[in-house]
Formats: sequence, structure tokens, C-alpha cells
Amino acid sequence: MHGQLLLLGVSGTQLTSEEATLYKSIQPGGFVLFGRNVASPEQLRKLTDDLRDICQDTPIIAIDQEGGRVTRTREIGTEPPSAQELREKGDLGMIARHGLITADLLRILGFNMNFAPVLDISYDDDADNALRGRCYGTSAQEVITNAGIFNRNLRHGKICSSGKHFPSCGLADADPHHDLPHVHKSMAEMLKSDLLPYTALMPELDSLMSCHAHFSDIDPDSPGLPGSLSHNLLTKLLRYQLGYKGVIMTDDMDMGAMVNTYGRGPDVKMAIEAGNDMVMICHQISTAQTALNHLQTLPNGIVDDSLKRIGKLKKRLCDPIALTQELWGKLDAETMQLRIDVLGEERAKEVRDYTGVKRSPVEDY
Repeated sequence: MHGQLLLLGVSGTQLTSEEATLYKSIQPGGFVLFGRNVASPEQLRKLTDDLRDICQDTPIIAIDQEGGRVTRTREIGTEPPSAQELREKGDLGMIARHGLITADLLRILGFNMNFAPVLDISYDDDADNALRGRCYGTSAQEVITNAGIFNRNLRHGKICSSGKHFPSCGLADADPHHDLPHVHKSMAEMLKSDLLPYTALMPELDSLMSCHAHFSDIDPDSPGLPGSLSHNLLTKLLRYQLGYKGVIMTDDMDMGAMVNTYGRGPDVKMAIEAGNDMVMICHQISTAQTALNHLQTLPNGIVDDSLKRIGKLKKRLCDPIALTQELWGKLDAETMQLRIDVLGEERAKEVRDYTGVKRSPVEDY
């Protein structure tokens, strides 16, 4: 039962016997896969099938497939344009196409959830805070328009969505993969800007992802407390004030902003107590049993509320569709045509190099 509160990573391109034994015992609520899990379309589909087979209840099988530098299938297929490239093109029809293509691609690979769209506002497209190229707008309305279209078309294609990174990483002063960012912005200002994409799109999102950043105006008495562990942020603001009733999941608890501060076990318990329903452990998979042991000490009322929200979400999960070489080739060709339409033929065929001074682990997790 308590395992449903966990979203776990997988170490490689196939399940090890140790992982299979662990997952069968824990029965996690779902899994999240990364580039390290991708070798070929057929291999990836077998992995997602294997994950479903070891679970008694349908698991969430998720991936970060945003486009641009956060494209986990980059090594086996064409990289879609990024959110920034799509917004700069200014053609809403192309954003809709991106959502539909992404949904079809993920369904034939065996996924049922995409950790997208990003709802952060870009205040500086060159900021070194892991968001470069990933934002749908430089204003709240632009994000609402563009991310909303992507989200609706992704869901039309029967892939569940997750808006991130609540309440905002747009003003983060660091990359949470390395260090805890601090955001110094009043709640009054956030309600007029960063929170608008969430309040506008909340009814259309299947889940929200909380971020590892400290918000000094929300937690003035707890300096350094990440938003993902903040009761003020997730329960008082998101649940009570904004009225959100869906699933909240943490970002990866193995990020540098978290992993060296709280310790595995106390961190996941604090996350659920703060208002999250699911906790993500993407890399230190061997600590999952420790996490489960701590979750089992939570009050029954908290766990039951989360299980109800997770159960409601899982009713919206759709089965995968058959993977064929013909369909894979068709979707890859559609992705390349979208790249050409957005970037022009010359830029579309360039090989991207993401190694640089502002490189983030988000690119190759």
C-alpha cells in the first residue's frame, strides 16, 4: 500500500533480477525512465512492458519528453523542437502538433505519463538554472496559451501530464540538480505572475510537480526549506488557498538540492507530510526500501488521502498501443518535419551540442 507513494527509477536498459525483486516487494506507484534506459524502440518497449508485468496495479510509467535538450529518446529518434523554439516560431498549430506527436510516440513506447509541460516563466532565457530553452513563455499569459495547447493535445493523445515546477523555478538563482535555489519574491507578486499558469491550467492537468527551491516569503521562519518539503506551500497555498485536488509529486529527491541535506527516509516522510502524494527516487534506487520503511510510519489519514488521489489519477491511465517499425518511422518523420517547419531545413538538420558552460544534468539524466 505505502509503495504507491513512490515513483522509482531503473538503473539501465533492462530490469536486473535485484530490481525486479525489489519492485515486486515494494509495489511502487510508478516508474520514471531517463536516457540511460533507452537503447532502441524495441528495447524500451520491452522495459516498460516488464515494469507493468511486475506490478499488481497499473503503474505510472513516466518520462521527461519536453523537446529540445530534455528529450530522453534523442539517441534513438529525432529531437523535437524545444518549448522556447516553438514559442519563438509563434505558430500555435505547431505546438498542437508537438503535443499529438509526443503522445503517439510515448504510447507506442509503453509510457502513460509525460512530466510536462513546464509552466515556469522565463525571466532570462540564458539563466543558469536548468530552464534554458524549456519555457513556453516570458509572461504568464504566453505560458498559459502555449503550454495549455501542448497539454491539451498531449492528453488528447491519451498521455497524462504533469505541470512543473510548482510554484516557480523561473527566478531560481541556481540549478537544483546541484544546489538549492532561493527565490525572493513576495506571495502577492507570485499570485499576479508565476502562479497564474497553475491556476489557469489546474483543471486540465493530471498532476503537478513540486520544485526543490526555497521561497523566502512562503517559509520565512524555515530558511533553506525546499518548496517540495513545505507544508505552507503545498498544503496551505496549493491545496487550501488555490483549491487543487489532484496528485502532487516531488521532483527527483536525488538532486543535489536535496540528497545531502535530509537523508533518505526522513526526506520522503517530510515530503508526504508537506502535501505531496508521491515521492520520486530516480537514481539511488537501492534506498527505496528505506524510503518505504519511513512512509509506513505516516498517519493513516495522510496515506489514505494520497492513495485516493493516486487511484483517481490511475483511472485515467491508458494502455499502450502496438509498436511497429512502420509507425515508429512515421512518427520520426513527423518529428523531423516539425523541426523543419519550426527551425528551417538547415537548422533542423544540425546536430545539437549541449556541452557548454551552462550545461545541466537535466540534459542527460
